[in-house]
Amino acid sequence: MRILFLGDVMGRAGRAAVAARLPGLREAWHLDFVVVNGENASSGAGLTPEHAKGILAAGADCITLGDHAFDQKDMLSFIETEPRIIRPINFSKMAPGKGWRVFTATQGRKVLVAQVLGQVFMKRPFDDPFSAIEAVLKAHPMGGMVQAAIVDVHCEATSEKMGMGHWCDGQASLVVGTHTHVPTADAMILKGGTAYLSDAGMCGDYDSVIGMEKLEPLRRFVTGMAKGRFEPAMGEATLSGVFVETDDRTGRANRVVPVRVGGRLQESAP
Repeated sequence: MRILFLGDVMGRAGRAAVAARLPGLREAWHLDFVVVNGENASSGAGLTPEHAKGILAAGADCITLGDHAFDQKDMLSFIETEPRIIRPINFSKMAPGKGWRVFTATQGRKVLVAQVLGQVFMKRPFDDPFSAIEAVLKAHPMGGMVQAAIVDVHCEATSEKMGMGHWCDGQASLVVGTHTHVPTADAMILKGGTAYLSDAGMCGDYDSVIGMEKLEPLRRFVTGMAKGRFEPAMGEATLSGVFVETDDRTGRANRVVPVRVGGRLQESAP
């Protein structure tokens, strides 16, 4: 199976890049399944139903969220009606929506998508992500219940992301980090056959401070004082993510390639 995962969509620039480029990539790369992290797609904080519909219409099969899952209040009700949107599995037990689902890809093949929130350096404690994901993966073995399994680990610390990769090794096709908006260079296939990348980066304008216009973040760094709001940068966005090829029989990864398309970063593709 040919799978594309795109990192955090950042504001209007990120949404525009997804809308403009993803339909062509699906066709040119013969993609079977696409996951997009959309938790910063609406003004850099959360996701509105309207913007979610746009990402899905562009070719995403599933949208994952993150710690800003419900910053846009309309998502509280919309997520209950749109099964293609996944919030973190270890979020509050009272939160609407689900933290994992099984989707149907091309040729009727089944793909599990799950998301967990990390605990290290995050603003508030969440339930243990390791035990949460373990239960889901054990209930959906690759090569049996599903042909592929994707885990989005949304957290700050690279060590925690790496720990999750090794924890899931052999039970997931791909473990990929989101949240920091900075793409990492450590794409690899672990010993058990799980493709891993510490952070997929963002779909946003990299002439910025992690997707935000530079002036206000720089002012706060230099003076320690806020003057205005953070605003998403509006230049040409780079699509950042990871491409994975998997074996349908085992669910294990055969190939993993970082993706950088358009914008300021050096382009790379499968």
